[in-house]
Amino acid sequence: MHIPTIQGVIERRILVNYRVEPEVLARVLPAPFRPKLVNGVGLAGVCLIRLQGIRPRGLPAFLGIGSENAAHRIAVEWDENRTSREGVYIPRRDSTSRLNTLLGGRVFPGVHHHATFTVTEQDDYFRVALESNDGATKLLVAGRVAQELPSSSVFASLQDASDFFERGSLGYSATKDPHCFDGLELRSRQWHVEPLEVEEVQSTFFENPALFPSGTLHFDCALLMRNIDHEWHGRTELRSGHQPV
Repeated sequence: MHIPTIQGVIERRILVNYRVEPEVLARVLPAPFRPKLVNGVGLAGVCLIRLQGIRPRGLPAFLGIGSENAAHRIAVEWDENRTSREGVYIPRRDSTSRLNTLLGGRVFPGVHHHATFTVTEQDDYFRVALESNDGATKLLVAGRVAQELPSSSVFASLQDASDFFERGSLGYSATKDPHCFDGLELRSRQWHVEPLEVEEVQSTFFENPALFPSGTLHFDCALLMRNIDHEWHGRTELRSGHQPV
């Protein structure tokens, strides 16, 4: 899939992160992906992102569109041309954009499911809830900007967490073909994260005991990004035979 370079502004991005036992993540992941570990544990979560001014690069901002979006993500590694790569595998995407749901998997990378988002933002307080039209996804996160990560986080510092997620800028999304994954790379013109102290978090995906048995998954931390100029670059699809085509 070849798409034009897309530019715009990330008005708000919340990364909700869980620590997961590696063998559990390995069962969830399709080939060629394997869990990317931090201090012996895997990481998975949800990216809740509001985009504005999204348009092909070169077009004026007033022609851009906006949307609320959610991507369930798992930090992964894989081998490509005898080199180990890292990024994220995205098993599920949800969006308020009808355009995304219509063209996702055909023009935009990855299948997108339509969802209703309910968002409250006041000063440094954020509450984002979503429910997908197909009933498969319900999600809620609420919290306030903080000064530091939880003491229980796998990351030793905010800088460690920032570096880890900045390296995971390349994502491969599930498609209707279980052996084919659409690639998309995020390039941010600036990169700044803040800790978010979470007061409430719910996720039908991560609370599904068939995928994540009791005791194998724990909330780790949440991060916030605001007002980030960025570009999306399409990348060659990856197939389960380990080689891009």
